[in-house]
Amino acid sequence: MIGMEFIAEIRRRHFVDKESISSIARGLKKSRPTIRKALQAKEEPVYRRSSQPMPKLGAFQAQLEQWLEIETQLPKRQRRTAQRLYEGLQTEGYQGSYDSVQRFVRRWKGQRFSRPAVTQAFVPLSFPAGETGQFDSGNCSCVALPPASMQSYDNLKTVVDAIFTGKERRFNRRFLTLANHYLFEPVACTPESGWEKGQVENQVGNIREWLFTPRARFADFSELNAWLARRCHELAERRHPGDLTRRVSECFAKEQPLLRLVTAPFDGYVEQTLRVFSTCLIRLDRNRYSVPAAWAGQVVSVRLTADRVRVVAGEAVVAEHARRFGREQLICDPWHYLPVLEKKPGALRHGAPFQDWALSTAIQLVRDRILQQPKGNHAFVELLLLARDLGLEALEVACELTLEGGVIAAPVVLNAMRRLAEPARPQALATPPTPPLQQEPLADCGRYDRLREVRYVH
Repeated sequence: MIGMEFIAEIRRRHFVDKESISSIARGLKKSRPTIRKALQAKEEPVYRRSSQPMPKLGAFQAQLEQWLEIETQLPKRQRRTAQRLYEGLQTEGYQGSYDSVQRFVRRWKGQRFSRPAVTQAFVPLSFPAGETGQFDSGNCSCVALPPASMQSYDNLKTVVDAIFTGKERRFNRRFLTLANHYLFEPVACTPESGWEKGQVENQVGNIREWLFTPRARFADFSELNAWLARRCHELAERRHPGDLTRRVSECFAKEQPLLRLVTAPFDGYVEQTLRVFSTCLIRLDRNRYSVPAAWAGQVVSVRLTADRVRVVAGEAVVAEHARRFGREQLICDPWHYLPVLEKKPGALRHGAPFQDWALSTAIQLVRDRILQQPKGNHAFVELLLLARDLGLEALEVACELTLEGGVIAAPVVLNAMRRLAEPARPQALATPPTPPLQQEPLADCGRYDRLREVRYVH
């Protein structure tokens, strides 16, 4: 390869000094075709290889092509980047470089897809730490919630009541209460202008790439959020994209003192008023939740958060349930119906709230035996009424003792529960020893005989 300094020398010797091509080739020890090419060049030539050898990737190309082919059928958000594909190949035993994987993916996609033209240009944004609600440090915190509602603040469309000209908005009262609690000023962005939100929009794409391509599966949201917390902690040890000399966790530690302290958490609920049906149920989002029987037919307040449903009567929370997001589900607390069972014990057998009641094995065995006895419904309801005051654990222990004794009857269980509820006997007080008498009394049985001889005068 001839550098620009040789090209300049060749052109000067030939065009200025009138030296022949053969003489220049002998002096520089280059071929004559090379000298002729240099004479025609005004800029340094660029040499490109028609193909780049990838010896270490060769054994894994079939696997990589298979992944790329499968992911073409997925939505674009679920497709892995070259970095994620490289990490996947590493788990398969690949020991080559990332560059080889990146070149292969770029060439494969270039042959498969056409690249869209860039039609917009943007100004890079920079937000002072602690001033704007952005992901300034790149330290992400990801929590999965079932709904995209105002309670989770996942989609801020839900906090806007009306959109006016420009950036003017009318926020709803509950969101303004949140802003007042944390003392921040809500400022809306232009609709469909994600570039105004800086790294927030970038973080959404990054989180989708880092955590959800390919999609992972979990048993419930608790397991998912525990995994997300661990992954976010791991991601914080990466190099900061804006300052490669420091890690994300180091940048966040520097910015954290500039953030406003949270002195009191905000109870982010949305409240509405509902009437309790005669079946001790309220209907909410096409599901039904139970309320204590004392509030049947009355109006209560329902406070909704991202994952909880709280029923408030007066100033007290009278019922609380995990929020469900399906349809036509029945969510019942059997204890809410205990006053109804006191008057209608027959409902114990076929009442929907008691069908899937998670009772211990001992209680279930005793219940089944008692319900087979005369007036068994009423007898077991009495046990439940006592368990409401003493606790379900007392009923469980009493049932275990009854099963060990072999005589299974409601009076036996009641007696065991009352004995368990008896307060512990106080310990005997230690009294000081009795002081000795100066003159010990003498035993005189003759006193009794003399008393018998006394005659009363009437």
